Amino acid sequence: MLTLSNVHTYYGSSHVLQGVSLEVQNGESVALLGRNGVGKSTTINSIIGFAPPRDGKIIFGDADITKMKPHRTSQLGVGLVPQGRGIFPTLTVRENITLAARKGEWTLDRVLKLFPHLERRLKNLGSQLSGGEQQMLALARALMMNPKLMLMDEPSEGLAPLIVSEIGRVIGQLRDQGISILLVEQNFSLALHLASRVYVMNKGQIVYSGSPHDLEADEEVKHRYLGV
Repeated sequence: MLTLSNVHTYYGSSHVLQGVSLEVQNGESVALLGRNGVGKSTTINSIIGFAPPRDGKIIFGDADITKMKPHRTSQLGVGLVPQGRGIFPTLTVRENITLAARKGEWTLDRVLKLFPHLERRLKNLGSQLSGGEQQMLALARALMMNPKLMLMDEPSEGLAPLIVSEIGRVIGQLRDQGISILLVEQNFSLALHLASRVYVMNKGQIVYSGSPHDLEADEEVKHRYLGV
């Protein structure tokens, strides 16, 4: 479904991604792990089109999206849950959810069944929500685009443990329903619980690929690249 081949991405003269290759199969949940500043978010931004690669290829389905504008990539079926949530503070919860909605299986009613707490907050502004509610709103908004693939950038960042568990439950449900997911996550245990396959990144390169079970057993990789 998604394939990155030898991707090199720069911010100005800074060479951030240095030959990244990875893939997400149809219906697969893949985690991208690594310390802060190693290029994980840049990988997400390169896929969606915010930071187009200078070299390499990104293929989504049958389409070459390497240099594609973000709105076109989104129209093809790539949904984004951005780092920092990116909700609109002056719009209501309902307006945030429905702003970019597309026809498909995910309707407002179905999304609200997944996030019942948001149903009670539909008339509230985005700025009136807690951090956990804002993260749920970001997930709900992405689902309303009826994506084939969801890119999730640090969905548990800055959230209390109980809320992290709730976010993990929702992402697990999406995975079980067959939505393909590329998950960038600092929470090691959450990522291993949700992923069927794991990549580890260091200094703009993929340094490990394997199953969650194999990574859990690899003390050297965990200590050297993840600080676990």
